[in-house]
Amino acid sequence: MEEVYQALFALQDDVQSQKMAAYMRNQFVFLGIRTPIRRQTAKTALAEAKKRGVIDWAFIDVCWQSEYREHHYLAIDYLAAMASFLNKEDLPKIEALLLQHAWWDSVDALGTVISKMVLQDPTLKREMLRWSVADSIWLRRSAIIHQLLLKHQTDTELLRVILVNNFGTKTFFINKAIGWSLRDYAKTDPEWVRRFLTVYSEQMAPLSIREASKYLDQ
Repeated sequence: MEEVYQALFALQDDVQSQKMAAYMRNQFVFLGIRTPIRRQTAKTALAEAKKRGVIDWAFIDVCWQSEYREHHYLAIDYLAAMASFLNKEDLPKIEALLLQHAWWDSVDALGTVISKMVLQDPTLKREMLRWSVADSIWLRRSAIIHQLLLKHQTDTELLRVILVNNFGTKTFFINKAIGWSLRDYAKTDPEWVRRFLTVYSEQMAPLSIREASKYLDQ
């Protein structure tokens, strides 16, 4: 994977990097590499890594310490490819990644990795509950969205508790995530979401209600 890390430098696009940085409110420095190009560059190396079946945390750390956002994305792509090899002992390392260079793009991308980990080891649901009341809004957001796209595999009681734990905030990234999680699950069980809104709407932010209701009246 180290060769992919180095290969990204050769793909630098200064014009695109400025646009990407601006889109992320200049939170990070970008090389200016579009996602399809980055993923195509890493495709072969990721396939080889999966064959080896061993998580290279040293590589992930190198990527995460880079000043360039694309290297952070590369680490996330690597973790997504290697998710089946992760175990509960790796979750604290994932948590550390969530807390460093944190913004919605990295947090949401890591959500699919966390989702697979919790499905593989349901004891990690306790950690999702802990995250749901953490001081960090990014851990809270991760807990809220970690069941996205699970459809009938969604643990609705876990979802309910996590969402209720996050009522009463004015934080956009939390209220948006609450609505997003409900909107997504409404595709699978709209009646559950309707009941949830009936019980809790008075405690919810208007943004959360608006997002949650998008598919309910169609």
